[in-house]
Amino acid sequence: MQKIFESKQDLAQHFGEILLKASQEKPELYIALSGGSTPKAIFEVLARDYNKSIDWTRIRFFWGDERCVAPNDPESNFGMTREYLFDYVKTRGVNIFRVKGELKPEEALADYIKQIDENVPKVNGLPQFDVMLLGMGDDGHTASIFPHQIQLWNSPSICELAQHPESGQNRVTLTGNVINNSQQIFFLVTGSNKAEKVDEILNQKGDYKQYPAALVDSDKTNWLMDADAAKNIIH
Repeated sequence: MQKIFESKQDLAQHFGEILLKASQEKPELYIALSGGSTPKAIFEVLARDYNKSIDWTRIRFFWGDERCVAPNDPESNFGMTREYLFDYVKTRGVNIFRVKGELKPEEALADYIKQIDENVPKVNGLPQFDVMLLGMGDDGHTASIFPHQIQLWNSPSICELAQHPESGQNRVTLTGNVINNSQQIFFLVTGSNKAEKVDEILNQKGDYKQYPAALVDSDKTNWLMDADAAKNIIH
């Protein structure tokens, strides 16, 4: 499914309604969040407009990927979520399962695998998130699986250690088997710098399968885009 919005704010309102409905349908909702500027805009709207209507205590929060940095580091996905969402809504600390980026990368990886294995319900022998939020980089990466390490997508492990192609920064990322085992997957994509890859992936142009974002199960995926990101597919 593809939906195109005029602005990040319109996209955020739409996702707020999705999350509200999902949180009312289950006593516990398991969600994997993503980082980046688009989720930040969504978190701001959720904190402002849905802080009372959503029962935040029913949601179990995880992340699709995280940089190996301390939680108070400006690059931390968890830190961004805390700053723009958790500080404004009534969630509970026991429902927040973060990557401990302050540990050594291998220790952070092992700890996060254990947290997911012990706390997320299993379906098909794998952890199953109710809602998986994904972003896409302008290089076609998603979570922290980049084109130069696309083999990590098919790893049998729940998570892997990945490296940013330019900085070499270590990151903990979910792998493709867990991402595609989710009940619902949402790509949140904004900005004209994403338009070329959006067009290649959605219209299956050229060697589009070189992009990790193209390997996400299209039958479960909802692409929520602003007009800038979708400009090459709007006719």
